[in-house]
Amino acid sequence: MANSEARILSSEQQNASLFKFFGLVVLLSIFTAVLTSTYYIAALPAIFLVLYLTIVDFKQVFFWLYFFIPLGMAVNLPGGLSTDLPTEPLMVGLMLVYFIYVLQNGKRLNSQFFRHPLTLLLLLHLGWTYIATLSSSLFFVSLKFSLAKTWYVTVFYFMAGSLLKDTKDVKRFFWYVFVALSISIIFILSRHISMGLLFKDANRVVWPFYQNHVDYASIIALFIPMIWYVRKWYPRWSFLRLLLSAGLVLFFVALWFTYTRAAYLAVIASIGTYYMIQWRLTKYAVIIASIGIVGFATHLVTDNTYMDYAPDFEKAVTHKNFDNLVEATAKMEDVSTMERVHRWVAGARMSTEKPLLGFGPGNFYFFYKSYALGSFKTYVSNNPEKSGIHCYYLMILVEQGFIGALIFLFFCFYIFLKAETVYHEAPSSTQKQIVLLSILSIVAIATLLIINDMIETDKVGPFFFTCIALIVNVDLKNQRNAISTES
Repeated sequence: MANSEARILSSEQQNASLFKFFGLVVLLSIFTAVLTSTYYIAALPAIFLVLYLTIVDFKQVFFWLYFFIPLGMAVNLPGGLSTDLPTEPLMVGLMLVYFIYVLQNGKRLNSQFFRHPLTLLLLLHLGWTYIATLSSSLFFVSLKFSLAKTWYVTVFYFMAGSLLKDTKDVKRFFWYVFVALSISIIFILSRHISMGLLFKDANRVVWPFYQNHVDYASIIALFIPMIWYVRKWYPRWSFLRLLLSAGLVLFFVALWFTYTRAAYLAVIASIGTYYMIQWRLTKYAVIIASIGIVGFATHLVTDNTYMDYAPDFEKAVTHKNFDNLVEATAKMEDVSTMERVHRWVAGARMSTEKPLLGFGPGNFYFFYKSYALGSFKTYVSNNPEKSGIHCYYLMILVEQGFIGALIFLFFCFYIFLKAETVYHEAPSSTQKQIVLLSILSIVAIATLLIINDMIETDKVGPFFFTCIALIVNVDLKNQRNAISTES
């Protein structure tokens, strides 16, 4: 008894000492920051606190990372580099902690997760990214891209797979994102309302949390299916269910005033996917999509038909009214749409130059202009913001070759097919809903990728990999239930 009391007293003394030490560090940092006018020094205690928490309780830091995703900010660094704060440093730190965790607890980890077909396909996709990096036209650019992809996959797929096994943990993940995303939406909507909710201000009001209105709209679109299904986990007329119902309305209103066409289509596609999975039509949808991709590509290259889509330089302009934008898009006179076509044509020509391994991950911007055709040029083709090809599937084709593109497409199609199977095998409604909120979010992301390249961005990529991990965990539970039932 005395030994137990001594241990408790010792623990309390250690905690008190740590608290005093941390308080001293805070005071010293603030005084140093004021005296030297180097104000970022005041942030050092927060950094040390995060490092400490990461070591003693990385699960808590993992959930806080999700909280910071909607509230994180892109920061330009010296030398033309950029990062997302605080999310990217947290990802790197958690990746290193996870590697140590695996080394210490390798035997206790669920090996079935690592052997799952979706895991193996994801590793094949990541592995081919590194193979393409080795032959890259700009090696260090590709290496940075590949390393970034590695910490996305490690943290949001493997660590998420280890920590989001139970419904209570999935709820926790959801609420961290929901609260932070709601804060950003209320802030942005308030600013937008004060400016009259005009289309021309859609990009300006999202700063500093999002780089543009597309990033903002994308995270809202992919999160709407999650709100819809998590609502069902709470009793009707309960406070939390009413809160989520109100949140759903808020998210739809916010989505509408993003004026983002791709996000609207993403939500529609996710609704259609629900019926596709319910009626077991996924394999037919995959076959039709495959035939459509091949057929459309063949149509474009036959007799250079793609040249028929060249824009009129004088008519392809920016529109400040959303109704005019939609009309111009239909007529192929919207500058953002036609600039995408300009880059897609360049990307298609690049893919024939290096069909096997591509130009290297992250390298499209540095080479595409010499492959672009003048007849597709728009008045924003100078691309001062150094943006990419705006089609993730074509980006992989250009940067990782035909094999890399086929691997990723097969990976995506297999996710859809597997999700349908896992959904119908799940024994409980909660598990079915986890599959649905995951696959509908993935479909929303896959739709966005048609005219954007966003997997390696912190507003979209984390959810893509996390949702895959959730589907795998439900599948493994199904397998264990089947074995226990047989025995």
